[in-house]
This record gives sequence, C-alpha cells and structure tokens, in this order.
Amino acid sequence: MYQKKKEKLYITDLVEDPAYAYPAYYTLSSSLAKNEMLHSALIALHSYDFRFYAHPKSFDALFETLESGAFAIYKEKYIVGFFGGKMMYLESHGWKAMPATREVFDLGQWLTA
Repeated sequence: MYQKKKEKLYITDLVEDPAYAYPAYYTLSSSLAKNEMLHSALIALHSYDFRFYAHPKSFDALFETLESGAFAIYKEKYIVGFFGGKMMYLESHGWKAMPATREVFDLGQWLTA
C-alpha cells in the first residue's frame, strides 16, 4: 500500500520568536504543510495573537468554519480541523480524533476566524 509522504512543519519557520513553542514541529501531509489557512491558525496559536478570532455564537457557526476548510482553535491550545465528517485536533505527530467530552460543548472553549 502506498504511504503518503509526510513533512515536518517547524513552528520557527512560521513564527520567528514563538510565545508558545511546544510542539516545535507538526508532521503533516504535503498538501496541509502548504495550506495557508492552517499556517495562519498555527501562527495565531503560537504567537498568542487571536485578534482575528472570536468565540463562535453557535455550533452552526463553528461547523460552518470547519466545513469551509478553515481551522478553529480549541482552548487556545489545539488547532482543530474537520476531515471526513470527523473533528480532529493537531498534535506534533499528526491529526488525532477529537474526544467528545462535556468540555467540547462549551462554546467558550473555541475560537474561530
């Protein structure tokens, strides 16, 4: 079976002096490593510059953001995307399934652009 090539996207390539330096890199597919919307979300997260983000007014607004191909920020700690009908959050080694705990349903935990 053919394995898609993964790339490491280093935070220091996006943000010169990150306020939040962990993780130092993310392992992504080639197409996501070049995705400008993901880059802007990562820059916002790692520089703590959320001026273009706001708490969504409803879950419809949150899912509109995710379904448009943009990325949300959860708890000012994780980048969240929507792939194949599933919410996924980004860790250094790639995308992980988002656990559906009570905290996920608190709109105050989310930021959307």
